[in-house]
Amino acid sequence: TLNFAVPSARQLQLKAMAEHDAAANAAAGPQGPRKEIYTYTAPWSVFAMSWSRRQHAASPFRLAIGSYVEQYSNVVSIIHKNPNSDDPTNSLYKAAEFDHPYPCTKLGWSPDLAPGAPDLLATTGDYLRLWSVSRETDAAGRSQVKKEAVLNNNKTSEYCAPLTSFDWNEADPTILGTCSIDTTCTIWDVTTQSPKTQLIAHDREVFDLAFSRGRDVFASVGADGSVRMFDLRSLEHSTIIYESPSLDPLLRIEWNKQDPNYLATFMLESKKTVILDIRVPSIAVAELGGHFGCVNSVAWAPHSSCHICTAADDSQALIWDLSTMQKRPVEEPILAYNANGAINNLQWSSSQPDWISIGYDDKLQILRV
Repeated sequence: TLNFAVPSARQLQLKAMAEHDAAANAAAGPQGPRKEIYTYTAPWSVFAMSWSRRQHAASPFRLAIGSYVEQYSNVVSIIHKNPNSDDPTNSLYKAAEFDHPYPCTKLGWSPDLAPGAPDLLATTGDYLRLWSVSRETDAAGRSQVKKEAVLNNNKTSEYCAPLTSFDWNEADPTILGTCSIDTTCTIWDVTTQSPKTQLIAHDREVFDLAFSRGRDVFASVGADGSVRMFDLRSLEHSTIIYESPSLDPLLRIEWNKQDPNYLATFMLESKKTVILDIRVPSIAVAELGGHFGCVNSVAWAPHSSCHICTAADDSQALIWDLSTMQKRPVEEPILAYNANGAINNLQWSSSQPDWISIGYDDKLQILRV
């Protein structure tokens, strides 16, 4: 069972949950308890990660993870789970690996689930790259990966402005947006592998971009401390919906796909996650504390409008219930997991919403929630 550690007000509740789990495990009989955690150990620090959105016949889980090595040569690994094993430390294995220049700032699988659509994986770093991953595996469970394109919108210089992040449009998978330290966001047509438009989005570096539910609206955050909202139908205008109190840089933006009125962001070296309501601009509708270290990642539940997970340098991943935030402050998480190192990244699987992945040190862990 998960190693829970939450504020004291929750201890009785967790004690009851632990007793329930113990009873369930005892009732499982000779098969033993259902495993709740799977761990993959990489030969490098794990940073970028992404769950495949497709169900894969040969593997219950399918993720991509990127190395963080401070040199040119880095790699991306495709991780599968052996369907015939429930060993917590040996069930996950490397099904494919390919070289990548510099560490990936982000990985993301295509949301296109149409029959016959290619299974594309996008990566950002110095450029945006598209890779196709074979759906079939060989007898050893291995996949093939082919580089499809390197997308570069800077044709006039031999230098590039590194890309900090991107988001794939779920409503129209031909659209992908990237953001850069050069203050711009670029909207790409994945089919033609060409830019549809580029805009100066912020006054300083742009650190993240996220599409809302639907095709046209996206938001970005950056070093100028603002959250800005854009509409692809009228890009000459943008709306500043929030600015951090001291204009501290905002690092990540996550849009609630179940209730697109809500966004989550956090500041550089901050222990709090800020929840925004686009109907009430300029003020935070909630601030989630609970962490004792700087927040590094946040993910909304893909199947619930009021649950969100945060992860931080304090080695904790906290799950919060925001259903009451309009009435009273959200002061405590409902669940927490203690990892064995500072958590760099967190992803909540949209295809299997009972599972969350975290990355810390050289570990990828998959947790049942």
